[in-house]
Order: sequence, then C-alpha cells, then structure tokens
Amino acid sequence: MKILGIETSCDDTGVAIYDTDNGLLAHGVADQLATHAEYGGVVPELAARDHIRKLSPLVQCVLDQARLTVSDMDGVAYTRGPGLAGALLVGAGYGRSLAWALDIPSVGVHHMEGHLLAPMLEENPPAFPFLALLVSGGHTLLADVQGLGRYRILGESLDDAAGEAFDKTAKLLGLGYPGGPVLAQAAEQGNPQRFRFPRPMCDRPGLDFSFSGLKTFALTTIQNSDDSAQTVADIAWAFQDAVADVMVIKCRRALQQTGHQRLVVAGGVSANSELRKRLAGLAADMRAEVFYPRLAFCTDNGAMIAYAGAMRLLAGERQGEGFDIKPRWPISDIS
Repeated sequence: MKILGIETSCDDTGVAIYDTDNGLLAHGVADQLATHAEYGGVVPELAARDHIRKLSPLVQCVLDQARLTVSDMDGVAYTRGPGLAGALLVGAGYGRSLAWALDIPSVGVHHMEGHLLAPMLEENPPAFPFLALLVSGGHTLLADVQGLGRYRILGESLDDAAGEAFDKTAKLLGLGYPGGPVLAQAAEQGNPQRFRFPRPMCDRPGLDFSFSGLKTFALTTIQNSDDSAQTVADIAWAFQDAVADVMVIKCRRALQQTGHQRLVVAGGVSANSELRKRLAGLAADMRAEVFYPRLAFCTDNGAMIAYAGAMRLLAGERQGEGFDIKPRWPISDIS
C-alpha cells in the first residue's frame, strides 16, 4: 500500500510517499523561513497562501523522485490538526479532494501522533510500549505509549511550549528567526558559570512543564546586563541549560514512574544537541534506550504523516465523504 502524506499544519509544506512493504520512497519539504523572518514569527495568513502555492508542485516533485504517478497511490494521509486553521485547510482540502478523485481512501492524521511515530521510520525503530517526550514549537508533553492510538498523557506544558520559549527568548536576544537553532548556536560560545536560570516546576512532584517564567527571567537578565555578543551567548547558554535540565529531570521521573526502558524524543526541539547529550547521560545512568527521528524528520515533514496515516489505514480507519480540521486537538482525544 503506497500512501501519499501531506503536512501543512504551520509553516512547512511537507509531502512524502510511504510504502507499507518497502518503507519510505520519497519525501520533500518546502519551508517558509524567508516569508516569516521579517516578522519574527509565523503569520498565519501568509503561511496558508504559501501552502497553496507550493503544495501541488511539491507533490509532483515527490512523485517524480519515487518514479510514480498519482494513480499509483493507494491512499492519502493529511494533517487534520492541531495547527493553524488556514494552513490545515489547504492540506486537508487538497488531500481529501485528491483521494475522492482517485477513488482511494484517505485519513486525517494528528500532527503530534506523526511526530511521536517518526522514529518508526528509522532502521532501529522502538518497540511498544515506550515513554515519549514531544517537544516542539506548539507542544511539550510526556506520554505513556502502549500502541497506536493508546496514549496516556503524563504531563504537559501549562503555558509556553519549549520551542515557543526558545523562539521568544531568541527574539529578546536579537538573534533572529527561527529561534531554536540560532539560540543553540549562540549558546556554544556561552560561559556556563556566568548566569543560572531557574528550573521551573522541578521542586515539586509531577510531570507538567512551565517555560513562560524562563522567558521572563531571560528578559529581566537582558535588561540588567550589557548587550555585548558575549553576554548574549552567556544568556543563551543559561537558558538552554535550564530547558535541557528540566527535560532530563522530568524524563527521569517519568521513566521511574512507568518502568519503561525506551524513551522516544521527537519534535523540533529534539534536534537540540545539548538536550541529546543530556538525555544520553540519563539513558546510560538508567540503562535505557533513547530513540530519535533523523534530523530532517525532527521538524514538520510529510514522511511522519504518511507513516502515521499508513498505520491508521491498515487498521481500517477511513475518512468519510466530507472532511474537517481540528486546530485544537489534544492527543489524548484520539484513539
């Protein structure tokens, strides 16, 4: 079964083809960094318009990569939510219409389920059950994963997601957009001894996260410091250090609570090298394994949607004649 996957939840247009017999056949991503950089963040209307321009040519490009035609597809998967409403409508409308025209099944996929299952595309995929840490621009959560659609949320962010906090802090530091990569790059030159940021919600039991306070602490630190390049690097290091520390503390608690020996880490922030280094130390200490998607699949992409959609279609799930989107859609609500 060959599945065409379409991802348009935010500002990346992603398309891929996944074959249930032969694995991933082709994939491509068209980003919108230049479109949104001057605004310091994603402008929803511009994102939707860009998806309209880029989606159809990208589908043809991916089909050409795989040396297939659209009539070779056996199903279509598209991101149903959560995400920006206008952006979601582009992918959902295109995907559902294409499936209807070809008389093949389609399915709407949960964006975060796509991230959660992205490591399944690698040569050494994790086996169920496992603990999942999903860290992206819009979500930060820990989940006990027993199987496809069997997700129990153990903790999540009560305010800003980790990726959102990275972006906002980078903007405060004048580092540009997207914030995560540029802040991490600046932190490489930082002095670990100069500043120490708090570790929010780590002095109490539980697995929830909070990152808005770190952003406020960063703002106060910036206002009370000089604006030299070294100070910017020192603050970037302290912020990243605090976020990574919080992740490790919470993952340790969750592994102890669930008894799992496998940890899946996915989402855009999972590409952060400092976080990976800290989690590798945690895994060694607890005799656990950590699984990541390849770097290209940490951020939004069509491959994760194609794979998740293929699993859903194999399980018998089908979209009806119409379609809808869910801009707000807790992962705990899917089954």
